[in-house]
Amino acid sequence: MPKVTAGLFISLDGVIADPPEWHFPYFNDEMGAAVTAQLGAADTMLLGRATYDAFAGAWPQREAAGAADATLAKSFGDARKIVVSHQRLEFVWRNSEQLKGDLLAAVAELKQQPGGSDIAISGSVSIVRQLLAAGLIDELHLFVHPLALRTGERLFDEGSPLPLRLLSAQPFTTGVVHLVYGPQGDAPTGDYNDAKAHLPQ
Repeated sequence: MPKVTAGLFISLDGVIADPPEWHFPYFNDEMGAAVTAQLGAADTMLLGRATYDAFAGAWPQREAAGAADATLAKSFGDARKIVVSHQRLEFVWRNSEQLKGDLLAAVAELKQQPGGSDIAISGSVSIVRQLLAAGLIDELHLFVHPLALRTGERLFDEGSPLPLRLLSAQPFTTGVVHLVYGPQGDAPTGDYNDAKAHLPQ
């Protein structure tokens, strides 16, 4: 069964806005391998309109240029790209289509399709929030950067608590930490009386 994975660059204080403004100084071979593993393992990409426009405005030209990132650019071009938008869209990048119907129902259906590989999301924060709340994201990849931006849109807005389960944690030499979370289900319970049993005696 395909997994849904989402990857986001995020600051220590939870900001995900405008990563080109602050992210690239921290990009190294370790992060390149991790990002490629998350996105390159997918034969389907689910993208919001803004993220799709940014990708479509860059990756086809990078593929045609044949530079160092051409292989990744080709994999993006070959992938099925499903774009979530309330506006009617016209596409020039190959293998692109607009999501039809309800987002949650469509993703739940995609997850039930036999065969195929992962469904990857890059950025597209509104989509990530909705799918997280519905329990439809199997792996949330957060690349936590060692800086506090102190302003800008954050990943988690106001609402009910969202318990997650840590699947893996990998620090990079730049100070970025790659955290992978999955759904937890019910939040753990306990109080100070439970916690104090774990204090040194």
